[in-house]
Amino acid sequence: MTKVHILHENMEWTQHLIDRLEELDVPYEEWNLSDGLLDIQSLPADGVYYNRMSASSHTRGNRYAPELTDQVLTWLEQKGARVINGTGAINLEVSKLKQYLALQAHGIQTPKTIGAVGKENILKAAEKLNEFPFIIKHNRAGKGLGVRLLYSMKELEDYVNGPEFEDSVDGISLIQQYIQSVDGHIIRSEFIGGKYFYAVKVDSSDGFELCPADACQLGPNGEEIPEANKFEIIDRLPEDQIARSEAFLKDQRVDVAALEFIIDEKGDVYTYDVNTNTNYNADAEARAGKYAMLELAQYLKAELEKVAVKQEA
Repeated sequence: MTKVHILHENMEWTQHLIDRLEELDVPYEEWNLSDGLLDIQSLPADGVYYNRMSASSHTRGNRYAPELTDQVLTWLEQKGARVINGTGAINLEVSKLKQYLALQAHGIQTPKTIGAVGKENILKAAEKLNEFPFIIKHNRAGKGLGVRLLYSMKELEDYVNGPEFEDSVDGISLIQQYIQSVDGHIIRSEFIGGKYFYAVKVDSSDGFELCPADACQLGPNGEEIPEANKFEIIDRLPEDQIARSEAFLKDQRVDVAALEFIIDEKGDVYTYDVNTNTNYNADAEARAGKYAMLELAQYLKAELEKVAVKQEA
């Protein structure tokens, strides 16, 4: 029987999709790639393979899950399986530098960014950027972890040489131009099946950890954070921006993603993140009456039906 095979490393983020697939009576199987093995001589089972691997897997103890997923996706594609968010997606998910280069190639503006390995080169990168304040962040991250806003070289020196410094899991730190939002918000545009679905306006006044998933709206003891209403769904974006984003995702072979951007006081748009393991905020969706995980499940169901028809032909 053909199934939707969900590749992931975090069941907590996957359960919401499973609930929707069960609601639609879609057969599925979840494939946890936090560890495992891959026999490249074998053939994939029939069905649709949907990759939900996250760059932040190392924060949950799954250090090599993206590397294993990359190999599995390559095997699936070379064996002719129907893959959603395949090698193109994992390639962008684990490298912000690659994201920015790909975005720029499509005429999508990104903040000025310099990558550096080693503390001495981090300092040199900040001197080269020569813009204050600026941001230091991880090349491979997730959930906004590891992002700091710094106002001087002295502050950077104290940070990188102090006990609080945390290196990116891939060893590459980014020194980046700080873009001041015109109204204190960032916007996260969601795409399903390569098509724009909606955007979320997010209050970023409390910091850079802006994960929209339900689990991210809980405190250390599981209590609800009262500021979950900082997520607000908006429908409209400029048509040219949507078209450019859709063309970018098509070129990168990414089917499901979120593009995060900031609008500065001049009205200029800066895209700073491509998230190919996108999550959705339930409270914001309930208020708007739009449900992205249901839309995603319907998309997967339609793709599964296409595979079934092809096999019968």
